[in-house]
Amino acid sequence: MVRPYAMKGKKRKTREEKYDREEDEEVEVEEKESAKRGFIEKPQGEAPDEEEEEKESGAHELVGIPIAPSDQNTKKAGVIFVLEKASLEVAKVGKSFQLLNSDDHANFLRKNKKNPADYRPDIAHQALLAILDSPINKAGRLQAVYVKTEKGVLFEVKPHVRIPRTYKRFSGIILQLLQQHKITAVGKRESLLRLIKNPVTQYFPVNSRKIGFSYSSEKLVKMSKYVDAVGDDVNLVFMVGAMAHGKIETEYVDDFIAISGYPLSAAMCIARITEALAEKWNIL
Repeated sequence: MVRPYAMKGKKRKTREEKYDREEDEEVEVEEKESAKRGFIEKPQGEAPDEEEEEKESGAHELVGIPIAPSDQNTKKAGVIFVLEKASLEVAKVGKSFQLLNSDDHANFLRKNKKNPADYRPDIAHQALLAILDSPINKAGRLQAVYVKTEKGVLFEVKPHVRIPRTYKRFSGIILQLLQQHKITAVGKRESLLRLIKNPVTQYFPVNSRKIGFSYSSEKLVKMSKYVDAVGDDVNLVFMVGAMAHGKIETEYVDDFIAISGYPLSAAMCIARITEALAEKWNIL
């Protein structure tokens, strides 16, 4: 009778020791997990520091921009857009070069005896988005986009480029373009934006019709009827002003027209053009 008690006592003792070891292991696991959580979780106060670092880095991190998919294999007649008198001017403000705009650099512009209302790079940004987001570009009928600044600098924007949606990133891209003369695609050597030589007419197709827009034009037309009257084998070149106020004056324009009895923004004017062309070419 004594022997079984001894065996039971040993088993009970062994079981208790095993239970204690399991508790110790659970405590160690919990401590390790809590330590991991403490290492992974960051205090909320670190987020502003990361945002400040992004602000300080600015446009220098924009080494490339993505490419938007589109059908570029078509050989049909297409359309070319020229944005004239775009307010895209770079100046050294403080210790860094920046793209001047009326909101952030009003005091700087007044000190240099310039009108802040004339510095509106957001107009060119909205106009480019309206062109590149249009169905005619997705269908491959957009041949090229050219932008000519107020200072006479000319650069080309490829139709398959994906322009940044936010103005901050757009200004960084334009700043890099005007300083380095080109912007390449991500992971490729293809130049999506690049400075080119004047005049812009040397890049137009031979069989093209050049059309300018002005609110002051006496020729008021409905855009859909106007483009329907143009032959299907003719390439259309549209000149649109990308400035806050004024009139584009170009010698190479074949026809000056007005498409509304009211002044329109560049983006709205482009929207009417692309809608009329999509209807003409049956692009849905």
